[in-house]
Amino acid sequence: MEDHLITKRPVSGRHLAGLAIVATVAIALTGCAGSASTSTGTISKAKASVATSAAAFGGLKGLVAAANAEGHLNVITLPPSWANYGKIIALFEKTYPKIKINSANPNGSSANEVSAAEAQKGQSTAPDVFDIGTAVLDQNLDLVAPYKVANWSDLPADFKDPAGKWYYDYTGLMSIGYDSSKISKAPKTYKDLLGSAYQGKVSLKGDPTQANEAASAVYLAALQDGGTADNIQPGIDFFSKLKKAGNFNNVLPTQATVNSGETPVVLQWSYNNLAWGPEAGSAGNSNWKVVIPSGSAALGSYYNQAINVDAPNPAAARLWEEFIYTPAVQNLYLASGAYPATLAAMQKAGTVDKTVLASVGAPPSNFVQLTADQATAAATLLGSKWKAAIQ
Repeated sequence: MEDHLITKRPVSGRHLAGLAIVATVAIALTGCAGSASTSTGTISKAKASVATSAAAFGGLKGLVAAANAEGHLNVITLPPSWANYGKIIALFEKTYPKIKINSANPNGSSANEVSAAEAQKGQSTAPDVFDIGTAVLDQNLDLVAPYKVANWSDLPADFKDPAGKWYYDYTGLMSIGYDSSKISKAPKTYKDLLGSAYQGKVSLKGDPTQANEAASAVYLAALQDGGTADNIQPGIDFFSKLKKAGNFNNVLPTQATVNSGETPVVLQWSYNNLAWGPEAGSAGNSNWKVVIPSGSAALGSYYNQAINVDAPNPAAARLWEEFIYTPAVQNLYLASGAYPATLAAMQKAGTVDKTVLASVGAPPSNFVQLTADQATAAATLLGSKWKAAIQ
């Protein structure tokens, strides 16, 4: 997956060192099993497709029964190492063994999610749910169906659509990942990447005109070089300089390219850089280090959960959303280094994993996100200027 950003929202702490990933969690949803019957509130697919809460199924138990009857859930652009989705998917299938998750195009972008929903409309393979960036989502709101999870009140008002069409799930911070065996001096800011030590070494996680993660690296470059959330042109100019210096490496980075040394410096979300280092064990790069650039505000981007209005498995899609917002799964996001949308509510309720939070560190007080309007304007500017900037 490649890839949303909102208003500045004060939160505190900055470093993401010493991440420890937890594997043991407890599920908060009730009614983890059950067969389809009138007593469990199972409803037709047509009614499930317009259900705006679990109440339409007679409660969570009825929702589980209806999802079990469907037997499948189609997700898209969710790589296992991205925000702990490997463990999240495994936990869902363990909790609901009658439902098989079909995971499509794990290394795709938000734009790919939309393309798949449009191209596969009416087919059993179409995505049921989205994990999608704001700029792309805002241009495709006709593709999503309203639904409010049981703990809707745990989401801050500006973290969700009032009608339930979308809701934030997690954010990271834009970071620099680098191989310390090839880069002897840790970069502190984006400007450092213009130096000769980075010749042909700096990669983005995709095309900024298609992938929110890559676009967010451009947004942070703008903040680092005198721009603002309303003016990301300096970010485009920075990458033009990086290209002219011969330092831009136009190779899509993966764990494999990091391990092989092909992409020794990667600009991506903190949780993704962390997942490619020592935390990945034998599959990771033991020399991989992660830096949150100094010299400007930290930049984050909440992704959006949303349900496909034409989901082939509408009950399973809604059960997935209920599952995602349980403390168990929100804590799994946190364990990856991604800050979950219900973090404040979990801290108040005492359901946050305090050990993991202490290891990850609290969100920074100078945390900047683009509003939906800012993200849309930035995406438009990127669409018109990016290609020429890096030619």
